[in-house]
Amino acid sequence: MDTLTLTTCQGAEITPHVQALARLRIEVFRDYPYLYDGDLSYEADYLGRYADNPDSLFVLAFDGDSLVGAATGQPLADEVDEFRRPFEANGITPASVFYYGESVLLHAYRGRGIGKRFMAEREAHAKLKGFDIAAFCAVERPADHPLKPSNYRPLHGFWNAQGYQRHPELTTTFAWKDIGENEESHKTMVFWMKRLD
Repeated sequence: MDTLTLTTCQGAEITPHVQALARLRIEVFRDYPYLYDGDLSYEADYLGRYADNPDSLFVLAFDGDSLVGAATGQPLADEVDEFRRPFEANGITPASVFYYGESVLLHAYRGRGIGKRFMAEREAHAKLKGFDIAAFCAVERPADHPLKPSNYRPLHGFWNAQGYQRHPELTTTFAWKDIGENEESHKTMVFWMKRLD
């Protein structure tokens, strides 16, 4: 842990790290359950939305000068329709929700408490900015998915331990290209939510 540092930045402050974060997202999301066949041009566009938003938050984990993990967030009101719509349909005002975009961490650095720090930093930011709810969504694959590793364990226990609850009424679909696919396909995403005191 001696060489590990965590730092936070907002909006355009992420610009020097966008390429490294794009590569990190592609590497981590290749794993099950996302199986994401990443594209750097898409990543630049996606991260650009966060970089353009002064209310976004980035929590970056470095080993020396190397980016090994990152967590992001921004107001749900600034997110795409696919993520806002389930809340609106269930009477939850998007302006009250801070949305966690992703949390990615290289395998070698897991189990060291970094994931908890990612959650805590984003939650503190959301509270500071006056949001009532923190939320994120996660892909849910069929139980018999052919690429599911035999030792796969979902992160539900970790998320529950941080105070987040799965809300199956808050469901959306989002499209990306899986490894081995020729084109994008829609995946089911279910939201997890925590009310902030």
